[in-house]
Amino acid sequence: MAHFVKAVIIPNTCGLAAIRWVPHKRHLMLQKRIDDQPSISREMLREAQQILHQHLKRVGLKHTAQRDTILHTFLETREHLSTNELHRLVQKKDARIGFTTVYRTLKLLAECGLASEVAFHDGIARYEHQYNRRSHHHMVCTQCGSSVEFFSPEVDRLEQEIGRKHHYATTRHTFQIYGVCEDCRKKSQPRRLV
Repeated sequence: MAHFVKAVIIPNTCGLAAIRWVPHKRHLMLQKRIDDQPSISREMLREAQQILHQHLKRVGLKHTAQRDTILHTFLETREHLSTNELHRLVQKKDARIGFTTVYRTLKLLAECGLASEVAFHDGIARYEHQYNRRSHHHMVCTQCGSSVEFFSPEVDRLEQEIGRKHHYATTRHTFQIYGVCEDCRKKSQPRRLV
């Protein structure tokens, strides 16, 4: 499995902005992402925590320090994380937090809109935080697993248009494009002898 840490900026055309993350084996996380802000403020963490606490109350669960630690760790990473990856990070802060607690908390974060599940070609469920983020989309290479996040006002307008047509008040969507990246295409082309 390849890991991604080096950013390559793709030129801004047709309203799309993207960063491509390329393989590097020594890094822990699989996918990187674009964010409007480099880090999350304490105020934003408190607001996200309040959203989680309200959701827990609605579904009849208690808020715990362990859930807060998981939320803070998740929001601070700015990564696409699998449950295993988040569990490893959480363990560094509190070794008593088990895998099942992390798994269940991620599901709760998704239920209340603070996280969403993202599927890449490797079949491992990953989560990215949705708190205070612009809508974005992914392109995923089916050969090496590299991904590109991009913003597209056209796709966002299409969501709204389809929602109106079918009498829905849309709240979000997922959009992923699968294909073969330029590097993988170059590797698979036969070399010509001159």
